[in-house]
Amino acid sequence: MQGLVLRTTGSWYKVLPKENDRDMLVDCRLRGNYRLRGNKQTNPVAVGDWVEYAMQEDGTGVISEVQDRRNYIVRRATKLSKQTHVIAANIDCLCVVATLAFPRTSTGFIDRLLVTAEAYHIPACIVFNKVDLYDEGLREMHNELKSIYEQAGYKVYAVSALEGEGLEEVRQLIGGRTVLFSGHSGVGKSALLNALVPQLELRVGEVSDWSMKGKHTTTFAEMYVVDVTGADGATRTAHIIDTPGIKEFGMVDFKPEELSHFFPEMREVLHGCYFANCTHRHEPRCAVKEAVEEGTVSAERYNNYLGIFEQVKDENATN
Repeated sequence: MQGLVLRTTGSWYKVLPKENDRDMLVDCRLRGNYRLRGNKQTNPVAVGDWVEYAMQEDGTGVISEVQDRRNYIVRRATKLSKQTHVIAANIDCLCVVATLAFPRTSTGFIDRLLVTAEAYHIPACIVFNKVDLYDEGLREMHNELKSIYEQAGYKVYAVSALEGEGLEEVRQLIGGRTVLFSGHSGVGKSALLNALVPQLELRVGEVSDWSMKGKHTTTFAEMYVVDVTGADGATRTAHIIDTPGIKEFGMVDFKPEELSHFFPEMREVLHGCYFANCTHRHEPRCAVKEAVEEGTVSAERYNNYLGIFEQVKDENATN
């Protein structure tokens, strides 16, 4: 039998049988020898995987095979670990949920997520939540970042989960797709998903006043299969993947010299560099640095590139 993995908790997996009722989930285990295949990943089965399983007499299932993934997104299992953790698989779009107020999301964090999405061939967009808290300064900052990321080729949304502003555009985005929502704790991700699809009723946390950081309300990735009705009146099935708030996003299996290929605006000008192995840091006649001076590549994104480059170089040196 075939099924879609909606949730993973320890050694058990919630599987939705293909072409079956959404309420008829099967609790599955992984066949005992499956983990002995030399997999570097801590979780051989992830949310979004299509699996083959067989039913047992007690009503549970045993997973015998994980079908090939169209794509997936990973992070390092722990800071110093060589193992990776697959967050989710078979994703149509990654929505990076961010805020500019309480607590502010750094562009460095956003870019790490975007770079990872590019590397694993996942289209991405950015959703800035809590626009109801904007003052004039934050509105200016938002417009500046919107310009930067749109210039790089990303769609940027401005929403308020609290007041309902801008939700319809995002609702149109998720209809008929498998969409992964990810971001720091405290950005209002669960509140945003509840506002988009009220029947989800996800638990919503608060932001700590003293640390300015969010409290985790989601403890593991989970997919929700829901019907979403857009402004055009059409109802489409959406597969929404909610993830735990991410504090840090370790880059996995990246080579420093390949990093610029995952910045779309840099990728467009790489052919103009004098040196084929240009790292776009100190080399002369570098097309990327020239693009930064001309304003076609933003200084903000370029500085984040330099920071990620050093991080990736250091991680490669220690692994």
